[in-house]
Amino acid sequence: MEQRELTLAPESVGLRLDRWLAEQCPNLSRSQLQNLIEAGSVTCNGSPLNKKDKLKAGQTILLTLPDPQPIEAQPQNIPLDIVYEDDSLLVVNKPKGMVVHPAPGNPDGTMVNALLWHCAGRLSGIGGAIRPGIVHRIDKDTSGLLVVAKTDAAHQALTEQMSVHSIHRVYHAVVYGNLKEDTGFVEAPIGRDPKDRKKMAVTQQNSKYAYTGWQVLERFGNFTYIACKLKTGRTHQIRVHMASIGHPLAGDAVYGPKNCIRSLNGQCLHAKELGFVHPATGEWMQFDSSLPDWFQDYLSRLRKESRHGAFE
Repeated sequence: MEQRELTLAPESVGLRLDRWLAEQCPNLSRSQLQNLIEAGSVTCNGSPLNKKDKLKAGQTILLTLPDPQPIEAQPQNIPLDIVYEDDSLLVVNKPKGMVVHPAPGNPDGTMVNALLWHCAGRLSGIGGAIRPGIVHRIDKDTSGLLVVAKTDAAHQALTEQMSVHSIHRVYHAVVYGNLKEDTGFVEAPIGRDPKDRKKMAVTQQNSKYAYTGWQVLERFGNFTYIACKLKTGRTHQIRVHMASIGHPLAGDAVYGPKNCIRSLNGQCLHAKELGFVHPATGEWMQFDSSLPDWFQDYLSRLRKESRHGAFE
């Protein structure tokens, strides 16, 4: 159990408790804070506070955070598209809509649940009970290739390759707008969005170096089909970087326009190529995942609309 003592600044007098807490605790969501208030975990001089209480001069607020409840992934017989497998690792082609590992709101039905069943528990333990074998992840609505470690030695070796940017990763995407050049890159640090902690952003605050190279594959006037090569692998990297230069991904409800393309059921992004040095044999291995049907169907639609001069 963690307790935080929050001191009230003079300019905060008169603010509502819940709004002030949201500013003081950017790592907690508003719903989490509301639940803590309702549970009596936000107090002043030992008395629980109400979310609508107005702050008074001289108050010191005590916030009590309960210990996090561990989520332990359980094996589930869920089909997996396994591209390659041996005693050290496997490469999986993740479908759009599948979450990689359990988390609040997605306790099961994830790729980890499926891997535990398929591998009968023979996965690297470095990721802990929630992320066994997971070396890197891709978003729920992104499809494509992931490498999973079966042994701790393989996990450590692959993680080292990630850290020195030697793993080959190419994603295909459709973005809004017509990119002026045929090739380019975005080199900008990524961290939590200071205004919305649920999102990532190009920011100088608590951020990490990030580099995304891009190449135009096909132009459709109002949309462009591109390949993105990653040097780094930050959360939402391609989505954030392309949005930062005015070309968000089609279907991206988080970083794209408000009237996003709902029929895509998420961002138009596919992890197409994956290459690395095998941690046991030292051999270079490279894999290519065909574009899924939903991606090819959207490209066909764009080609047709482009010929007829009609765009969404």
